[in-house]
Amino acid sequence: SKEAEHVSGFAKECAVVTHHRLAPRADGAPGLEPDPAARLEEPLVVRPTSEAIIWAAFRRWIASHRDLPIKVNQWGNVVRWEMRTRPFLRTSEFLWQEGHTAHATREEALLCAKEMLEVYEAVIEDLLAVPVIKGVKSASERFAGAEETYTVEALMQNGWALQAGTSHF
Repeated sequence: SKEAEHVSGFAKECAVVTHHRLAPRADGAPGLEPDPAARLEEPLVVRPTSEAIIWAAFRRWIASHRDLPIKVNQWGNVVRWEMRTRPFLRTSEFLWQEGHTAHATREEALLCAKEMLEVYEAVIEDLLAVPVIKGVKSASERFAGAEETYTVEALMQNGWALQAGTSHF
């Protein structure tokens, strides 16, 4: 399924909660460890993104084509177990802006993804005065579950590209 494919795309970055509290270490050493009596029956995966829950809501909100398009803007914290965090650029938990849309046609959805890229470019360049380069991510960099990922990238002083905004189709 598309949802399973989406989740597997984030598998390496998911934080998994297995206990609901900590306790003093059993060996008496300083510090804490997961309390064995507090093990969860089912591990809890902290969500790395909102697509799965948004689409569940869309299933309830959309009864026919007359309910379309629907556009939702969301700000929320996400957690990704990053291999290498970078202060001020990417940490394990961060505030994330996500837009989610549903459209009657493929063409409308594609147009919306491209329009959002233009919005990101305008905000970053015109309001923040940071030049960006628009592009399309490679298949290996594409957002999990997307057919295409459009991006605006800013150039950092060390010559690295910094992903400044993406939209997905």
